[in-house]
Amino acid sequence: MKLLVKNGMIATESQVFQGDILIEDEKIKSIGTVLEGEDAEVIDATGRYVIPGGVDVHTHMDLQSGKYRAVDDFYDGTVAAACGGTTTIVDHMAFGPKGCSLWHQVEEYHRLADGKSVIDYGFHGVIQHVNASILGEMKEIAENDGITSFKVYTTYDDMLTDDEIFQVLKEAKKDGIVIAVHCENDGVINYLRKTYRESGCTEPKYHPLSRPARCEAEAVDRLLHLAAMAGDAPLYIVHLSSKEGLMEVMKARASRQKNFVVETCTQYLTLTDEMYEDPKEGLKAIMSPPLRKKEDQDALWQALKDGVIDVVATDHCPFHFGKEKQAGAQDFTACPNGAPGVEERMRILFSEGVMKGRITLPQMVHYLCTNPSRMYGLYPQKGTLLPGSDADLILLNPEKERILTHADMHSAVDYTCYEGMAVKGEIELVMQRGHVIVKENQFLGKKGDGKYLKRHKSVLAE
Repeated sequence: MKLLVKNGMIATESQVFQGDILIEDEKIKSIGTVLEGEDAEVIDATGRYVIPGGVDVHTHMDLQSGKYRAVDDFYDGTVAAACGGTTTIVDHMAFGPKGCSLWHQVEEYHRLADGKSVIDYGFHGVIQHVNASILGEMKEIAENDGITSFKVYTTYDDMLTDDEIFQVLKEAKKDGIVIAVHCENDGVINYLRKTYRESGCTEPKYHPLSRPARCEAEAVDRLLHLAAMAGDAPLYIVHLSSKEGLMEVMKARASRQKNFVVETCTQYLTLTDEMYEDPKEGLKAIMSPPLRKKEDQDALWQALKDGVIDVVATDHCPFHFGKEKQAGAQDFTACPNGAPGVEERMRILFSEGVMKGRITLPQMVHYLCTNPSRMYGLYPQKGTLLPGSDADLILLNPEKERILTHADMHSAVDYTCYEGMAVKGEIELVMQRGHVIVKENQFLGKKGDGKYLKRHKSVLAE
């Protein structure tokens, strides 16, 4: 099967130029200015940006969180991702049973995802305790299943202690594995949550107060130091939300620390803690870390402009507002943490970032497509437009506007945090491996068409 995408404005992380893309056997065969493709189906991309399919390296499909389960499984969630211009995800595994092996969750997630995902996918492993067997399994899983990254937490019930994290980082450095870390100070959070709860301060507005920005900053600083002591072990800081956390990152950049990457998410660039003021609607935005203030937004956008932050992901983890989220109606600490976002990311970053002059289009491609692929061992197969790369691409019309509304979205969840937001730039077509899977917001793909991706080492570990 041949396709010829003609006359588009091709956007990469380095340039934007008018040209054509010839696709054959699910791969990009050539890129040029006046290409011909005998027997090829022609797609006219005049007036459209041709952008690599998005790579979201922070999702939580089918996540089991305590007694609640995220409402998007690997089918519903990846349909939503596809309709939002994302053609590849790397999903973070949930904690498994106490004391389980690393392989336990790997096998469980293959059961959950294989045959369901409509886009290509990989996994991050999860480490919830440390011993010699666990440390050995990291390398084994990386070599046998292509899972070359693992996540650890500095909070929640299955958090690791500093000495355990240090052991993991040392092993990761030796084996060429990236360690992703959720950075918050557990002791302070638990104290504040308990204090607010016992004082009767249980409305959503107390959620950000119970997880202040300095809780994030302290843990970011600590993990950067631990990684440095472990020989500049490959470190990936997930969902940075605050100006204070960013300052610690900038200190490490100034000291020339190597091999670390920083991610933020759409919600921290566009939403603020004002959402928590409504005691009912505020439950929709209960997530960790919480939404911050306008000054934090401004700092994060500036960091993207300056290249201090490396990736924009989503932390997509949806629970029904009308059901699971209502567990927090009388006590925010009982509300499951997480919100949807995988379908909104590309549109919002284009509209709020590119169209408002905060970042350039090549920067957007870098943060949403190419760099996440590079950081997690998928480049150049994913996240770029190059001969030999998978033919994953989107056509975006910069002149079209729409209002974001849950009614037009494809997640199984019953709300979006961006309801009513006007965005400029419409995704008209999404292609995965040369097959059109979305057209005019209609999903045309098939359940199970997504392929599992055995990933290579990150550039951080080379």
